[in-house]
Amino acid sequence: MLVVPVSGFATIAKHLHPGIKVIGVEPQEGANTLLSLRCGQRIALPDTPATIADGLGHSSPSPLTWAFNSQLLDTVVTVTDNDITTAMAFAFRHLKAVAEPSSARDVDGPTFHRLISQSAHPKEPSHA
Repeated sequence: MLVVPVSGFATIAKHLHPGIKVIGVEPQEGANTLLSLRCGQRIALPDTPATIADGLGHSSPSPLTWAFNSQLLDTVVTVTDNDITTAMAFAFRHLKAVAEPSSARDVDGPTFHRLISQSAHPKEPSHA
């Protein structure tokens, strides 16, 4: 199992290990990939998501990213802004790294374990 940001990481993971389960992580306020997977097509949110992870504040997945993720992600789970700030603090305290909110969404240990337990139902909504 691999927990990854919703991006192109799934491509290389599935290439190297075809049987691996790939779980995408995106902000709850901008869950456009999760919603697109549920609808079976790329969709756009009505508004730009308001999230601390402003680098992920897109109203829809990009066409290229969607083309890969729609085929390669087994499921997507969402994290709250609180989860993201907890992950940033975890990275600073334990890894001595300063993480930008968009990149910190899948770093926090407790959140990671919660995401794993919530990923039991492929392509169904999960909220951390």
